[in-house]
Amino acid sequence: MGAREALPKYFAILEGEDIPNFLLARKVEVSFDDNTNLQELWEVHDEGMDRLRENDLSENPGKNLLDLKAKIADRILESCHLCEVRCGINRKESIGYCRVKESLVASDFLHYGEEPELVPSYTVFFSGCNFRCIFCQNWDISQFRVGIEIIPEYMALKIERAYRFGAKNVNFVGGEPTPNLPFILETLRHVRVPIPVIWNSNMYMSVEAMKLLDGVVDVYLGDFKYGNDECARKYSKVPRYWEVVTRNFLLAKNHFRAEFLIRHLVMPNHLECCTRPILKWIAENLGRDVRVNVMFQYRPEYRAQEYKEIARMLTLEEMEEAEKIVREIGLKNALVG
Repeated sequence: MGAREALPKYFAILEGEDIPNFLLARKVEVSFDDNTNLQELWEVHDEGMDRLRENDLSENPGKNLLDLKAKIADRILESCHLCEVRCGINRKESIGYCRVKESLVASDFLHYGEEPELVPSYTVFFSGCNFRCIFCQNWDISQFRVGIEIIPEYMALKIERAYRFGAKNVNFVGGEPTPNLPFILETLRHVRVPIPVIWNSNMYMSVEAMKLLDGVVDVYLGDFKYGNDECARKYSKVPRYWEVVTRNFLLAKNHFRAEFLIRHLVMPNHLECCTRPILKWIAENLGRDVRVNVMFQYRPEYRAQEYKEIARMLTLEEMEEAEKIVREIGLKNALVG
């Protein structure tokens, strides 16, 4: 049991026995031009996804499925609905609700603080986020426009360099990667090394964004924060949280060769309203073999002191209770601590 059993395709890529999804998407031939309307682009996309699933690949296609995904993502920016906030802002001209216009990279480096199977991970931190988490540990980049603009071709070179220096994966995070999906897809069009793609996200993507991620992401490193909508509204200012996030996990379950590593940050006074229903839902809907990291790293950052119920660290009793819940539910590949 453990990471290898939960993530067999990921390990096969690391060992040179398989290749990342985005490289396969680049071998699917599609036909479109710059004047094709968005609805027709989606129709071509669906046909391309069928070819990908049928392993109908070409060595040197003129235009490929990844090109098409990047084109659709770019079109969506004109009335942005990459996430379920669906602000509708033309992000080619203005800043969206997420505080993102052009993608800004706050930092990027070989990260050794992730789960053991991921490190060293070439982690790209984008600024901006569609959540307003009052306890955010990365609030200095998630709530502000910071960082530098990097052209996709150069970002691809940085990914290739990290791969040569031992990176096991490229890990897109933030802030939140979702507002930066057009930049990420455009970058992957230029990457020439077989590096797995990790989507390190709050999982609040729109259905349209999920379709674009299908056939690109190798591992969804999904953050499952809340077991109910009330906590999500109170602490992150997002509506319909449970509906959207559970829907996206179920969609990802059926994505082309995608695997999961799910994180849940245990919060003070939230074991029964959040931790238990989340872990129960995972076991019942994604299976007890899925890789889950039940984390005790909560600390009252940013504005958490304004909410007395979460203005402290976890107690030993809460940590022990979280471990007990994991055992009761029967998650087989859980990291706890």
